[in-house]
Amino acid sequence: MIVEKIDLNLDQGTFLTILGPNGAGKTTLLKILSGLVPPTSGVVEFNGRNLHEDSIQVRSRIGVISHRPFLYESLSAWENLYFYGRMYDVGDLDRRIPEILGQVGLELFAREPVGNFSRGMVQRLSIARAIIHDPEALFLDEPFTGLDQQATEILSSVLGRFKTRSRTVVMVTHNFEQALALSDLVMILNRGRMVYLGPVQELDLTLLKELYRRAVEGDR
Repeated sequence: MIVEKIDLNLDQGTFLTILGPNGAGKTTLLKILSGLVPPTSGVVEFNGRNLHEDSIQVRSRIGVISHRPFLYESLSAWENLYFYGRMYDVGDLDRRIPEILGQVGLELFAREPVGNFSRGMVQRLSIARAIIHDPEALFLDEPFTGLDQQATEILSSVLGRFKTRSRTVVMVTHNFEQALALSDLVMILNRGRMVYLGPVQELDLTLLKELYRRAVEGDR
């Protein structure tokens, strides 16, 4: 999906949720914003630095949670986090890894190969992998889809801590309730274009659904 004419500026600590129908370009936009895919035109800047020209420096300050866990099944939970920690130049990994495993409830499985993990455990470890380097910005693509109850509670707790620590979060979801509960801003995307952007303080569930219906139907 091609996305175009997206003009967006997010202040530090803002939580933006992107809504839109299937095929609207939400995942494509998230990949561009997080540096996974370069834009064919336009510029993405992170704290004044071009994301794609200074990709190594900038990506070390970004975390991504997507449909893929980006974990190595033959390695243990500890080894996976050690690998990503070294890649992001995280200091004191002997302290950081137990801390982050405790946050996601996997401290008792630190030396267990990821190939032996249940789906829920893999999901929790992928959350740990995304935040091992304490990123300044976190990008999430339908992060709650398919999570078990424990993983859902863990992710909600992680996002709550990010919000209180002035970290920037961009989340793609279909869930209107989550958008209102977690976000500062809501964007509605359709056919690759931003058709609505506004603060959640001005919205309730009924109004958000009506705005979504009008935005999507009006752009046909």
